[in-house]
Amino acid sequence: MMSSVFRVGRRAAVTVGGGASQARPFSSNTKANGSNYVMPFSEEGVEEEGEWEGCTRRFFPPIKVPVRGADILTNPLFNKGTAFKSGERDRLRLRGLLPPRMTNIHNQKERILAAIRAEESDIRKHILLEDLHDRNETLYHQLIIDHIEEMAPLIYTPTVGQACKEFGARYRRPRGMYFTEEDRGHMAAMVHNWPHDDVHVVVVTDGSRILGLGDLGANGMGIPIGKLSLYCAAGGIAPHRVMPVVLDVGTDNEELLNHPFYLGVQKPRITGDKYFHLVDEFMRAVRFRWPNVLVQFEDFSSDKAQTLLNMYRREHLCFNDDIQGTGATTLAGILGALRAKGESVNSLGKQRIVIAGAGSAGIGVGQVLMDAMIEQGYTEEAAKKAFFVVDQDG
Repeated sequence: MMSSVFRVGRRAAVTVGGGASQARPFSSNTKANGSNYVMPFSEEGVEEEGEWEGCTRRFFPPIKVPVRGADILTNPLFNKGTAFKSGERDRLRLRGLLPPRMTNIHNQKERILAAIRAEESDIRKHILLEDLHDRNETLYHQLIIDHIEEMAPLIYTPTVGQACKEFGARYRRPRGMYFTEEDRGHMAAMVHNWPHDDVHVVVVTDGSRILGLGDLGANGMGIPIGKLSLYCAAGGIAPHRVMPVVLDVGTDNEELLNHPFYLGVQKPRITGDKYFHLVDEFMRAVRFRWPNVLVQFEDFSSDKAQTLLNMYRREHLCFNDDIQGTGATTLAGILGALRAKGESVNSLGKQRIVIAGAGSAGIGVGQVLMDAMIEQGYTEEAAKKAFFVVDQDG
């Protein structure tokens, strides 16, 4: 028979086969007809049975776990490490698989924080954080939330650039999905290999222009992983509702083409119709399984970024962060600067704007600023005269 647990306030009712039993206080020892349940990390002072009376703390529902024993400890979405209570260790067959002392998330956080701060290089700190990410996602995101200013530069820019360059050499655990030219015709089936049915956000890159490092191919996976980590921690998206993706269409980076540790397709990049057909099949496959998913294009080369955005923006829920996200942020900063100078925000077209870098981000910023000028009443020709673009060669 099917069984389930419903927690309401300080009490729980256990239903078996549709009939409700007598409600009773919920504790970590509650067992519903053999089903597996694990409590999220408890707040201090709300850990044992009997402490629910008079409790006004936030409600945390139990999580149903489809596995037991060592399989829980190897799943970063379910693993709590030494924070599993005695009742949970019995019920989930964990007794003896963990050190005997039970700790809370605050103790665990201080321990990993001390280890990170003991490292001298940012890349070593990044590696420690990703090791934590691969074994305990709850603790990982709690650490980021509580120390966002310290952790964000380690998870994303600038440290993620070095992490991407060394991605193959430091590869440990699968995370995200990869789609290649060899997968053409199979992508609609491949998306069902992803273990979660409720994906809300996909961040995808083809690795063609990773930060300021150029073509890193499949090594660019570090960018979607890092970006989504921040979305989960700072934006509150559940970790099982995000999916990092690399469209591995090859690489024109000679070093990677000949590197023994490179894990991507060691062929030159496909171009033209082959490239766009691959992207199109991916977009259709993702939308087929998750019709309402948001797709974010990240670090595509400037010759592809705007084209892809124009192709899909009216039929898919999608955006390009380099073009739209960076552009919107820059526009807000410039308008704020005009106010600080005592000038009207409508004087945007009278400014002279120099853009250093002709990549998708630089050109995207220019496009957003030009659109804002046109909206203020300037002609397109007049708006274009306000810009000077300097590429990487000066």
